[in-house]
Formats: sequence, C-alpha cells, structure tokens
Amino acid sequence: MSAVNRVWTLASRPEGRVSVDDFAMVEAPLDTGELAQGQVRVRNRLFAVAPTIRNWLNPPERAYRGSIPIGGAIMGMAGAEVLESRHPHYRPGDRMVALSRWEEFSILSPDQAAVPPFPVPPSTTFEEAMGALSPNSLTAYFGLIQIGRPKPGDTVVVSAAAGSVGSVVCQIARILGCRVVAIAGGADKCDWLKAVCGVDATIDYKSEDVAVRLRALCPDRIQIYFDNVGGEIMQAAVDHIAPRGTIVLCGQISAYDTGEPAPGPRDMMKLVYGRVRMEGFVVGDFIDQIEDARDRIRTWVASGELVVRTDVRAGFETLPSAFADLFSGRNQGALLVEA
Repeated sequence: MSAVNRVWTLASRPEGRVSVDDFAMVEAPLDTGELAQGQVRVRNRLFAVAPTIRNWLNPPERAYRGSIPIGGAIMGMAGAEVLESRHPHYRPGDRMVALSRWEEFSILSPDQAAVPPFPVPPSTTFEEAMGALSPNSLTAYFGLIQIGRPKPGDTVVVSAAAGSVGSVVCQIARILGCRVVAIAGGADKCDWLKAVCGVDATIDYKSEDVAVRLRALCPDRIQIYFDNVGGEIMQAAVDHIAPRGTIVLCGQISAYDTGEPAPGPRDMMKLVYGRVRMEGFVVGDFIDQIEDARDRIRTWVASGELVVRTDVRAGFETLPSAFADLFSGRNQGALLVEA
C-alpha cells in the first residue's frame, strides 16, 4: 500500500459552468493509524460521477445537503475494497459501494453513513454494482414507482432520458405498461432510447421545439413528468400536464451551472386548478425498501427487460474532466471512473 494518498479537493467554487480548474489534486500522507471500533479502511476502486455532486460545490447558503469547504475533499459514491476492518460485518477483501471521498484510500464508518453502504458479492463486478444496482438506478425506481405512481396506459415524459437515471425511468415505465416519451440531446441518444430502451417517442431538445413536440406526441396530455433538468423543458411539460398529473422532481441540471437558484413554474395557479402534484425526493427516503428494489431490478436485468449503459473512464486523475463532461452531454449513460 502506498505511503501517499492522492485526494481531489475543491480549489474554488464554480461560477457558472464547472471547470477542471475548480479542482486540485493533493498528495497527503496516508493515515495508517489504528481504526476506531466500527470503522473500515478501504481502497476506492471505482467512482460514480453524478450531477448531484455539483450541489455540494455551492456555498453553504445554496447547498441543500451540505457544502464542501474550499480545500475539502470531493464526495461521491465509490466502489471500495476493504483493506482493514474493525467492523463486525466487514473483513479484508470484502467489497462495497459506499459514500466516500475522491481519494485513493478512505476510512469509512458504515453504521454512521448518510447512505448505507451495500455489499458487492464476488459474482458481481463493481461496474455492475454501480450500474444496474447503483443509487442512480434506485433513484429512478423510487422516483417513478413511489412518487410517480404509474398506471398502465399513462403517458410518462422523461427529461435527460439518456442519462443514468432517465434511461432507467424510461425502461421501468415501459415495463409497467406506460407510454413513454423521452427527451434527450442529440440524434444518437434519441436513436439509442428507441432501439434499446424501447420508448414510444423521442424529442431531441437540441434540434426540436420541445413544447411543440409535446403537444403533438401527447394528445391526451402528460400523466407523469419525471424532471431531471428543470428550466424551459420543465416549463413545457408543466404547460401540457394533465389534470391531476404528477411531476416528479429529481434534478435541476439546467440550473446547476448558472450560479442562480433553479426557477419554478411561471404559473403556479395552473397547478392549483389542475390539481397537479409536484414532489421532490431523495433515494435515502426509501432506505428500508432498497433490498426489495434491488431484487426487482435484478429480475428485470436478468430477463433482458432492463438495460443499463455505463461510460467507464480510466485513471484517478481524470475525475474532474469526467465530471465536467456531465454538463456538456459528453457521457453515454452512468459515468464511472476507474482509479
């Protein structure tokens, strides 16, 4: 084991679009001290690069779930291998997916984690565990099923539909008998959504007028809108939502790089008179249901009904550039970085 621990830290708070210059790699002496009871020392092998990390880079007054201080280590989900343990449920060689830091070696306290770690069995690769069974897939599952509450025949519209959350939402909605309209950027992504995810229709927001296309594709309006982006795409969906429709608020990626809070719908009375429900959520709301959800997802993957695409980059040093790619659409599915 190296005597040095490489760590990616926050060098400056992004103003507008996130840049690789907002991050700095530091080399710190590896902490080899005795672990406390309940702790494990791990080697982080695979990092999930997720849009939600962008919120943690904001100043405290704009960070809804904690703000990383300047000079602090970046946080995110990681596939980790246990090197040393003083936890009764983990032994050296065990593997887990856990909330960790962007560093090569970490000390974790599984019982105190905001997101409980889950074990990775020997038959499962880290890529599989952080693809089909990842927190992103669980976010899609709970957001659609618990918040959206779809019924067969519902029209479900999904933004950022080719992403790691959106593509799983599209497929689960299709499996449950819904009609799915997917919004994504670029012809390649739209073609993939049709050919692989089996959506009924797509809208390329880069070349088409989303509002016009929604009116054409959803003559009976939208029963469920799964929102990953906010902004004008959300507004177009709100304008065409059905009476008693549901808007699932998962992310606001269009506002993450603007430096401004994400705006809401322009006409709230439309929601009042339409009896429309808007509800936000985080995957941690459903901790007690996670194993049942994973079992159901495994069944769909094994049957071929659900396909999860991963975009794996190589090299710990590429984490900031991979993160920046999220916000320019240069990723293809769940973005992972191998250390």
